[in-house]
Amino acid sequence: MTDSPEPAKPAARGRTRRFLTRLFSLPRWWPLPVLALTGAAGGAAYGLLVTPEYAATSYVVAVPAKDGEPVAALGFAQAYGRVATSDSTIAYARVAVGIPARALRAQVRTETSPDSPMIAITGTSSRPAEAADIANAVAEAVFVSSNQVAKSTGVQLVSFSQAIPPGRPSSPSARIATAVGGCAGGLLGGLVLLVRPRRRPRPAAASVPAPAGAGDSVERERV
Repeated sequence: MTDSPEPAKPAARGRTRRFLTRLFSLPRWWPLPVLALTGAAGGAAYGLLVTPEYAATSYVVAVPAKDGEPVAALGFAQAYGRVATSDSTIAYARVAVGIPARALRAQVRTETSPDSPMIAITGTSSRPAEAADIANAVAEAVFVSSNQVAKSTGVQLVSFSQAIPPGRPSSPSARIATAVGGCAGGLLGGLVLLVRPRRRPRPAAASVPAPAGAGDSVERERV
């Protein structure tokens, strides 16, 4: 009969014990630099691998009629800002841009202000020219649909500024992504230090005093 080799459990346990010993022997603040460097590396990878995104904005203004009130223009500006991403507006704009309606809706956002009758229509894309085309096409669609009912509403939209192809991407650059990742990792490392339990010093071995009279008895036995 051949002896079967014993499993290397003691060796594995020894390696695990040595690893834990080295880990706990490190300084208490080691998670802070490790997590900060990890976050910075992740941010750098994100900034380098993700496709940059460009944003272009077109502005239109709601103008009241001669006898209209400015308050009406503010209210209709809010309404037309919501209409900018409706199905009818997207269906009109997608013909000019040549993008499917679902994708076009995801690449458009609008902003309005309760203190100003201006509507900001922003188009986003991985190509600067396409971002400007999206913003201008949606603004044109809102402009046409609103002016068709201008006589009944007493408010019409006027093109204030058309979108132009941006020169720089709106998405964060690799440097900014690296800095943000490093800050996030450092913050996480600080939280780990706050939550991590502190090491308690080992209690020193207390010396047990010898009972009284023990020395005398020993000396008597020697005598």
